[in-house]
Formats: sequence, structure tokens, C-alpha cells
Amino acid sequence: MGAAELGREPGERASLVQFSSSFCQPCRATRRILAEVAGMVDGVAHIEIDAERNLGLVRALGVEKTPTVFVLDGAGRIVRRAAGMPRKADVIAALGAAVGPVRRCAPPHTA
Repeated sequence: MGAAELGREPGERASLVQFSSSFCQPCRATRRILAEVAGMVDGVAHIEIDAERNLGLVRALGVEKTPTVFVLDGAGRIVRRAAGMPRKADVIAALGAAVGPVRRCAPPHTA
């Protein structure tokens, strides 16, 4: 998924895409969780999409209830998907799958 489908530029490393509706109470809590997690990792965007105003995308992705969250990698591929309010730990784990393992620099070589 790219900017055309999402309505804004995705994150460089990953995106947390949330489908919400105006009457959905769990969507508000999900918004806070995803925004907090996105703020923890550089290059990660939280994008909230109004399900009622984007029915074509909702149908194309098979979104049946709100909130539904998609975790996209940097190329816009769906890595994880979940319906209902997520736990913060689960979002962090799913984000780890999207951005890959942290690479450590090799220690400097001393002669």
C-alpha cells in the first residue's frame, strides 16, 4: 500500500495503519497505543483511515470491524493484521517483524 491508498505518505521503515469509525470506542484507545508505539521508532508512521469514507479500500482489504490494524513494512507490504483493540506488546512485536532485527555495528578493529 502506498500514499494513494493511505491518504498520506507511509513511514520509511514501517506503517501502523488503523481502520476506524466515528462511533467506535476501542478505536480511540487503539489510536493512542499506535501513536505511542510509532513515536518510539524512527521512520514509523501511524495512519488512521476512516472506514466509512473509504469503503472501496475496506472491501479490498476485507476489513469487517473497527478497529482493524495493518502493520506494513517499508515497501508497503502487509506483515501483520489484527481486528479489535491490540495490546501494546503485540503491536511492538508486530512492528519488530516489519522493520526486521536491529543490526549491530561490528566493533572497531584494532591493530
